[in-house]
Parts: sequence; C-alpha cells; structure tokens
Amino acid sequence: MKKRVLALIMSTAMVASALTACGSSDSKETPAADTTTTETKTEAKDETKTDAPATEEVKDYGTGELKVWVPDAVKTFTETKIKEFQDANPAYAGYTVTVEPVGEGDAASNMITDVEGGADIYNFAQDQLARLVSAGALSPVTGDNATFVTEQNDAGAAGAATMAGTVFAYPLTSDNGYFLYYDKSVVTDPTSLDKIVADCEAAGKSFYMEINSGWYQPAFFFGNGCTLTYETDDLGNFTSCSIDYASDKGVAALKAIIELNKSSAFVNGSSLSTATNVGAIVDGTWDSSAAKELFGDNYACAKLPTFNAGGTEVQLSGFGGFKLLGVKPQTDANKLAVCQAIAKYLSSEEVQLARYAEAGWGPSNKAAQQSADVQADEALSALAEQLAFTIPQGQYPNDYWTLATSLGDSVIAGEYDNASDEDLMKVLEEFQATCESDAK
Repeated sequence: MKKRVLALIMSTAMVASALTACGSSDSKETPAADTTTTETKTEAKDETKTDAPATEEVKDYGTGELKVWVPDAVKTFTETKIKEFQDANPAYAGYTVTVEPVGEGDAASNMITDVEGGADIYNFAQDQLARLVSAGALSPVTGDNATFVTEQNDAGAAGAATMAGTVFAYPLTSDNGYFLYYDKSVVTDPTSLDKIVADCEAAGKSFYMEINSGWYQPAFFFGNGCTLTYETDDLGNFTSCSIDYASDKGVAALKAIIELNKSSAFVNGSSLSTATNVGAIVDGTWDSSAAKELFGDNYACAKLPTFNAGGTEVQLSGFGGFKLLGVKPQTDANKLAVCQAIAKYLSSEEVQLARYAEAGWGPSNKAAQQSADVQADEALSALAEQLAFTIPQGQYPNDYWTLATSLGDSVIAGEYDNASDEDLMKVLEEFQATCESDAK
C-alpha cells in the first residue's frame, strides 16, 4: 500500500512540476452545514470586467467539472471569487465549478475515506496533513507555486503546509489558536491566571477553559517547558515521539491544572455559544462576534495569562493552527493545472483580505497581515501576540487526543486532588509511555 501511495505522490509531483508555470498569481474547525450545492459556470469574458488578476496564459484548458469543499461560512464568497477568476482568465472558464459546504474536519475525513469520490479542491486543518498525504489525497505543490507558498505566507503557515520537505497545500489563515476574552468590568488584571480566577470568584462569575482537550491542555505543559511532538515519514506514518511530560516540570504543570479545577469559578469549556455567566474564557477568533455581543462595552481580549508552576510564573503556551487548501491528485493534466491555478488564487493576498472582510478569517499572507483593518482587529492582535508563545500544531495520532481527554476527565472528577507528586509522576509516566507507543 505504501509503495502505491508513494508512486502516486511521485507521479502527481512530476505532473504538477510541469504545469506550475500555468498557475495564476498568486479543535478550530467549522462544522459542515447545509449540503445543497451551487454550480458556477462562466463563459470567457473580457478581462477588464473584474479586478481579479489575469494570468499570462494563452492555453485553453478545455472543459470539465470541478468540485470544491469549503466551510459553509465562506461558500458564497468562494463561489464569487472563483467566478471572478474565471471571468478574468478565459483559459480556465470552460470548467463548471460546484462549491459545496463541507467543514474542514469532515472534508479531511471524507477525503481519507474516499479519495476518488472526494472534492478536487478542499479546505482542511493542518493537523490532517499527514493523514491526507498517506491516503494519496493531496497533489504536491511544486515549482513556482511552492515558492509562492513559502515566500508569501508566514513561516508557521508555510511550515504547516509542508511535510518531509514537500509543499502539499496552500495556506489560507494563521488564525487557529486561542487566547483570552474577558469582561473588563470583572477582570482587573488579565496577565495572571491566579488574579483572573480570583476576580471571577469575587464577582460570582465563571472562568472557562477546556482542560480535557488535547488542543487546550498543552497550554500548561508547553508553558512550563514540556514537549510533545511526533515525527512522520514521507507517507505520513508516525516514526517517533518526543515527549518529556514525565518530569518535574510536567508534574508542576499538572498540579496547576488540578488547582484551577478546584476553583469555584472554573467551568470546563471553550465555547461562548454554550457558556453562561462568563467573566473570562479561553477561546478563539471564531467566537469574536459572540464575545463582542456578550461583553458589550466591557469586551476585551488579550494573550493568555501566566500561571504558577512550582512557585514560578510562566506563560501559558499551547498550539497554533492554520487552515489549508488542498488539491486532489488528477489523472488529467489540464484539470490538475486548473485546480492548482484556482487554489493558488483563492490563497492570494487579495482573496485573503477579502475573506477577512467577509468572514473574519485571519490571513496567513504576510502582506495581508499588515493591512490596517487586520492590524486593528483586537482578537487577531491578541492571537498574534499569543502565537509568539505557541508551537504550530503538527501531526498527532488519534490516540493522543483520546489520551489527553482521559487525563483531563480524571482531573475534573477530582481523582488527583490529594495525589502526591510521586503519584502524579506515575500518571504522567503512563501518559508518556502511551504516547511513545503510538509511534512504534
């Protein structure tokens, strides 16, 4: 099976390499919603009728059909942008493009299950890259297109789209991380976790953080200097695990989580849509509108606070994440060229800025990040500050997420409230051994 997937990757890489000159310039996932589809077919039109950049192509790529999966929040936006691109580039206008609302998580799962029946172009979260490569669901991005990815996007996003030295996707965002939203009439000092919790307790308000999630939980462990990363081979198979949770610094981080859970103000959760009586919450940009509505004039946000780890204040850390756009391998060279050209355009500076204005997605394009509107966005600014203390989320096996949930559930149940340091070390030794076994 590995030989077959490798052969497919090598084959598509050679085809994509020959065609990249034909391209145009340029845990959080959005759930799938309405499954209706909309078709967009345009005839070749005068390039002056749209602001979308025209390519220098003279080749006619013929006709065909393409299927695109994007989250429902940007479905209409994506249809509009593809139409603009085809209007400006008649060489690609013979293709009928069907845009379907499928969230990043569902898109990755569906592609892995059935590559042939999946979309030709699709959104996915960066933590699914290894699985998609292993399933033969991604065509490598090569030549000028690969240079575009690495030069135009920030280092974290470009790295998230790359595996074993090969670029496999086009970054769309650098906004998938978490930070602090808070009510400034309640929280007097957002820089300290202890002070935030104390303020919430005094005001009878709740402090929300999801400690039984493999996405949020590492904020404590990474913040105190622990590591947990996996290496993969070029087919996406896990080959090694680097972890040091079973250490004094790991025990100190776990004790901080246990102490947080003991607070009368603490509520396990990370979604403003289900939160009540909120004084502060660790959440992401996807809930910025809800946070503004909830807190009103008292709306505020900041990077995550510091926490007490064995008597020392250290900065909460965690994961950073990215949305990516992938292209499925194609047997038809013309169709592959069209897919790559559309994907490249949808990830361009122009479209990233338009997508931010339409849906609030934080750009990964370095030039777009410098726009006045993006710079003025409080939530994105808080996230940008926090991302300086995080690590890009790489590839993690499914068992890791289950294991992290189990550890958090035990904390929430109070199983470790009176545990000694020796007992907590044993818990983390078992956690660490299980993580390491996933890469053998």
